[in-house]
Amino acid sequence: MQTVTNQNSGGLRQWLTSNTPQSRFQARCGRTWLAWTKLTENRLAMIGLGIVVALILITILAPVISPYNPIAADLTKRILPPSAAHWFGTDQLGRDILSRLIYGAQYTLMVVGLVAITAAPVGLLIGTIAGYFGGWVDAVLMRITDIFLAFPKLILALAFVSALGPGLENAVFAIALTAWPPYARIARAETITVRRSDYIDAARLQGVSSRGLILGHIMPMCISSVVVRVTLDMAGMILIAAGLGFLGLGAQPPMPEWGAMVSEGRQFLLQQWWVSTVPGLAIFVVSLGFNLLGDGLRDVLDPRGGD
Repeated sequence: MQTVTNQNSGGLRQWLTSNTPQSRFQARCGRTWLAWTKLTENRLAMIGLGIVVALILITILAPVISPYNPIAADLTKRILPPSAAHWFGTDQLGRDILSRLIYGAQYTLMVVGLVAITAAPVGLLIGTIAGYFGGWVDAVLMRITDIFLAFPKLILALAFVSALGPGLENAVFAIALTAWPPYARIARAETITVRRSDYIDAARLQGVSSRGLILGHIMPMCISSVVVRVTLDMAGMILIAAGLGFLGLGAQPPMPEWGAMVSEGRQFLLQQWWVSTVPGLAIFVVSLGFNLLGDGLRDVLDPRGGD
């Protein structure tokens, strides 16, 4: 039985590493396998991947693994130190900090996910259009991009949230508005590189429209670079969201958002350190995980960033 399993595993590996793939599906699977193999050789990247996977699992399993209700106050248990009953202690309203951290992971992942799926496609589209058409189209789109890049992200996000009003949805929208310009820059640079390639000229001669060239041929070439940048930027997105929460402009009480938890515990920092230190450490660990994973993906997906 073990021999048959080894033979099947060996056959699958040979199929994935074949130098003469028989289909596009086989070629894509082979590239994915090679990228995964290279990623597993980077220990720091695997640590980052482990942190990100743990964050996702905690988000999914929050109702199961949370020991207490994250928003239920109990003043008889106010500011208790870490113990067997409350691993990370309780806050000023007697709420279990561990439970609030677990549910707060949902908001952190939601912010990162929503910003990534909104800002990255917008930046990718703007960058490819600017790089493909050039001329006045490029000039107008890039000057708009420069305006957004001229302001620090946190300051610009604060301005948007102040105008829109506090709240998690407005915070996500504000962060997305400030996050797209770097992706547009990357996509434009990639597009300028490939727009005069032979395969683009061949597709154009076959009658493919400009829209088809941008969506079907140029944008796929830019995706890997944008994915790497998105992963590296996720730590910054988390910090901006935490900063907005700290200032009271993000998630509103009693939502267990990590930045708001740090803000609520700052008045107890010297005596009851765990109230704000523990959510601060959670922000640090998750940000570090995304940075480590982003560095690993850059080495794997960006040929100019590898050895």
